[in-house]
Order: sequence, then structure tokens, then C-alpha cells
Amino acid sequence: MLIDTHAHLDGPKFDQDREIMMSRAKEAGVKTIINVGFDMPSCQRSIKLAEAYPTVYAAVGIHPHDAQAVTEEDYLQIEKWAKHPKVVALGEIGLDYYRDLSPRDIQERVFRRQLALARHTEKPIIIHNRDAHGDIMTILREEYHDIPGGVFHCYAGSLEMAREIIKMGLYISIAGPVTFQNSRRLWEVVEKIPLEWLLIETDAPYLTPEPYRGQRNESGYVRYVAEKVAELKGVAFEKVAAITSENARRLFHLPATE
Repeated sequence: MLIDTHAHLDGPKFDQDREIMMSRAKEAGVKTIINVGFDMPSCQRSIKLAEAYPTVYAAVGIHPHDAQAVTEEDYLQIEKWAKHPKVVALGEIGLDYYRDLSPRDIQERVFRRQLALARHTEKPIIIHNRDAHGDIMTILREEYHDIPGGVFHCYAGSLEMAREIIKMGLYISIAGPVTFQNSRRLWEVVEKIPLEWLLIETDAPYLTPEPYRGQRNESGYVRYVAEKVAELKGVAFEKVAAITSENARRLFHLPATE
């Protein structure tokens, strides 16, 4: 059994074949999917998707790209959405200094505000971090308290940073880039961080793993991520599937599945 802990299956890239794609994911052993919002419309779509599919759960939050447009009404709506029985996390939230689509001070303010929302709603967090390692860790040192867990999605940082993250009680999520030949730094993280602190994800439709790199990603391809993690750790695929799934169930308070 596999759990894809981060996907965006609500978007137009899946409108033509969503049912078929979901069937393929089931055939690949994917029993649960966390569909993650990044702006207000996608959060609403994520909840609708979770309502339509028993195996799908939703996360709601504002991505740093959209931080400049957030309003007080948006925060109130996110708080309301967080009470939905199929909303399991606030995310994806964080900082993105690569594209800088919102000013950095606004990104940081919105991130802190959503961390406060996570405390208030008692939801774990799904963190987006791109080229903002120093600032995001500073903010978490100050703000990550009384929040019931969290995960750095699509981890791309150093081993040293990963070790500090798990000391804080946050998980590391591994995505498709672990299958790329130029991902030796990520391989070191996977090799050295205990399996009990790892999750797996697709970030579909993005970051497609080998052997489908360059094509649209989908939840069934999380199997290739798990296979690479198993190879790097020198353990059975079944062990990676079991432990990462248990980690995800613990973090997101998911029901046990057969």
C-alpha cells in the first residue's frame, strides 16, 4: 500500500481522464492521496475532489506565489475549510525565493499567519520551500510550536538541514527528483535520514519521475519514488511502502486502510 502525500489532481491537466488516472493509481497500489490546495480556487476544488473520492483527502492554504493577493476574508475561509472532515492539513504554505512572485516580506507575513492558523485549527502543515532555507528555518524556530506536526514537501535541502527538521518533529517528503541522475545530494538525505521520518509524494502533475520524466505526472507514479527510496536504503520495497504509509497516517490522522 502506498500513500501519495502531495498531489494536485484537481487541475485542468486531469479533466479529460481523471477517472482513468485514479484507476491506474489504485492498480499501482496507491490507496490514499492528499490533494493540496495552493490558492483559494484550488482549495475549493481540492475539497470537492475529496468529497467525490473516498481515498482522497484535502489540504488548504495559500502558496507563497499568491501571498500578495491574500485577504482577511481568505484567512477566515481557510479556517472554515479546516473544519471539513476531509481536510487533513494546512498547505501548501511557505516561502519561494526562486520565482519571487510575491514580495518576500509579504510571503513571510502570510506564512506566519498561516502557521498561527494551523495552531488555532490544530492541523499539521505542508511546507513549500524553494531557495529560502535560512528564512524558513528561522521562522519555524520562532513559530513552530503547538502545531500538530508537518512536512517539508518535495525536499531539496541539505542533509544538515534535514537533520534539524526532524529534530523539530517535521517529516521530509521525497518526490520524483530522487529518481534523477543528478540528485546525489537528495540521495544522501534519503540514505541518512531514518525511514521513520520520510514520506513519499508525486506533486502531480509536476516533477514526473523516471522513466516518465517529461510527461505529465500522476499519483500512480509514486511507486517509482518508493522503489528508488528502497534501492537507496537497501531495504525491500514493501518496507518503504509500509513505513511511509504509517508515517502519513500518523501525521495526517488518516484512517487505517486494508
